[in-house]
Amino acid sequence: MSVTIQHYRDLGEFDYGASIEVTPLIRRVICANPTPFTYRGTGTYIVGHGEVAVIDAGPPLPSHLDDLLSAIGPDETVGAVLVTHTHSDHSPLTKDLTAATGALSYGFGPHGAVGPDDPDDKVNFSAYISEAEQQKYRAEYDALPDELKREGADTDFVPDVALVDGDIVSGDGWTLRAVHTPGHCSNHLCYELVEEKSLFSGDHVMGWATSVVGPPDGSMQDYMASLGKLLEFDHETYWPTHGPPIPEPAAYVRSFIAHRTERERKIIEYLRSGPCQIADFVPEMYEGYDKRLWYPAANSVYAHMLHLVESGRARVLDDHGQPKLTSVYELTEAA
Repeated sequence: MSVTIQHYRDLGEFDYGASIEVTPLIRRVICANPTPFTYRGTGTYIVGHGEVAVIDAGPPLPSHLDDLLSAIGPDETVGAVLVTHTHSDHSPLTKDLTAATGALSYGFGPHGAVGPDDPDDKVNFSAYISEAEQQKYRAEYDALPDELKREGADTDFVPDVALVDGDIVSGDGWTLRAVHTPGHCSNHLCYELVEEKSLFSGDHVMGWATSVVGPPDGSMQDYMASLGKLLEFDHETYWPTHGPPIPEPAAYVRSFIAHRTERERKIIEYLRSGPCQIADFVPEMYEGYDKRLWYPAANSVYAHMLHLVESGRARVLDDHGQPKLTSVYELTEAA
């Protein structure tokens, strides 16, 4: 069985830093931080008029702070800065934006577990990447502003106001309800805009690709449950932080669930050939993708593997039974 993820239309033409009104209540400003991991950049949303909310301030780029402040009218105030989750392209600019506006920050809480920096537990795909490709990747990295060279967990962020599932943040003509959607990371929140029956879906459901689920903070079991949770709502549109709006969200979410189910089936198929490591099959499994994405893809495969181990369908043959990214795995009879 093959599963096709239906990616919706591209963002189209836009200017980085420009404030575009996309609905009567929503403006979007796209940060100039396009990478293979962020698509065309972080989409920061301004909700409402008068007293407004800002969702996902973005990375710590001074130019993006200036763009956001310019997008907020002279007669407007920022009542809340909301964070979907604590990754470096979403939350770091929050402290500068709240300092500049006097607003409070809102989020589920600080970042969850961060794995140890174990040099013996890193996948290595360099044998599959030519010298020309490596030079290209190094040049693109060197060209990035220093503020964008750090990727991953933002362990510095702590919200002024901690939210739990169902909490409400409201202002002039807008109501945002927190929807806890752990999986991509444990503190991920989506925000429902009640007045427009829409959802700011962060990285839980993106408009251009599926989400990376990276242990130890990310959990495939939680991610799948959170996808199922969204099907309980009747939202008409999703506004992801990366990518275009999603106008048929229920069908899109179902395609994500089917995609992850198919990924698990494919991993089991590789394991049926005998004990193997994740790095043995990721290049084939993700053939055709930007090779830089193989590294986060390996983390998502690792999350699938942990789920197989936790459910008794796979086991570890080394590392004293403790699953790692570089462990050797085999199927059990329960699979």
